[in-house]
Amino acid sequence: MQAMPTAALDLPLKVLAWQDEKGKVWVSYNAPEYLIERHRLQHELAKPLEGITGLVNQALQ
Repeated sequence: MQAMPTAALDLPLKVLAWQDEKGKVWVSYNAPEYLIERHRLQHELAKPLEGITGLVNQALQ
C-alpha cells in the first residue's frame, strides 16, 4: 500500500460468503488479476495476491 496507495481501497483482501433468496450459497472476492489491473501493480508487488484463489478454494473444502 505504500508503493501503490490506491491499493488501500481493496486491501486487506476480503471474501464474502452469502446466501441468495433460493438458499444457494455464493462466495465472492476480487480476483488477483482484477486487482493487478485495477491498481497497475508490478509483478513483485502483486506476488502476495497470487495465493488468494487457492486459499479460498481450500477454505471451501
